[in-house]
Amino acid sequence: MGKIIAIANQKGGVGKTTTSVNLAASLGVLEKKVLLIDADPQANATSGLGIDVENVEAGTYQLLEHTIAAKDAIISSNSPNLDLIPAHIDLVAIEIELVDKDKREYMLKKAIQDLKADYDFILIDCAPSLGLLTLNALTAADSVIIPIQCEYFALEGLGKLLNTVKSVQKIHNKNLDIEGLLLTMYDSRLRLSNQVVDEVKKHFDEMVFKTIIQRNVRLSEAPSYGESIISYDAGSKGANNYLSLAQELIEKN
Repeated sequence: MGKIIAIANQKGGVGKTTTSVNLAASLGVLEKKVLLIDADPQANATSGLGIDVENVEAGTYQLLEHTIAAKDAIISSNSPNLDLIPAHIDLVAIEIELVDKDKREYMLKKAIQDLKADYDFILIDCAPSLGLLTLNALTAADSVIIPIQCEYFALEGLGKLLNTVKSVQKIHNKNLDIEGLLLTMYDSRLRLSNQVVDEVKKHFDEMVFKTIIQRNVRLSEAPSYGESIISYDAGSKGANNYLSLAQELIEKN
């Protein structure tokens, strides 16, 4: 039975999509069967795996509308053992369209529940907001990974996100766990980066992943080639970081 993990933080630019794509690819390389669901209207996880967003005919939008079976929205990627449910800019409209629907927070959960048997891990790349899309992801998920950028404003908004997780636990999904806080964009040369790491570890201790994702040029280049870091440069620091995160996740579960 697979585990569904949402990758969420309402703050933009913290490495959610980078983590979704590269963690998914790393788990695939470690011989786990993985499905990545792109639940962000920007569709960067889709294009980051080399899929042309303009040509997406069925994806997360249709899934949430329940006009298509989940199995029919899945496409395979160039990465081993990694499938994708793509997104399209259309997804922007879904929040308005679901607003008067009954049980609107459960649309994704209902759509993907039968897929758990087919995969070891299902990762959901969330939009940088706490709207209905992210709520759907958290309601469908078994746990959530929260990427935190090693920068001054990193902890800003974390309280809000943790409160959202608490209210989802209370109202929609009592089994939702925090898989871990993931420190991203770490630069060991900067005193600030080290201060953020110390601060997060002091406050959250066991909840923080041991693996820290370092700032790495190759990581930011890979999406423009439509490749994960594993395909783009398997020997890079970024690839090593994500492989070690994948290993940590497997051991944890």
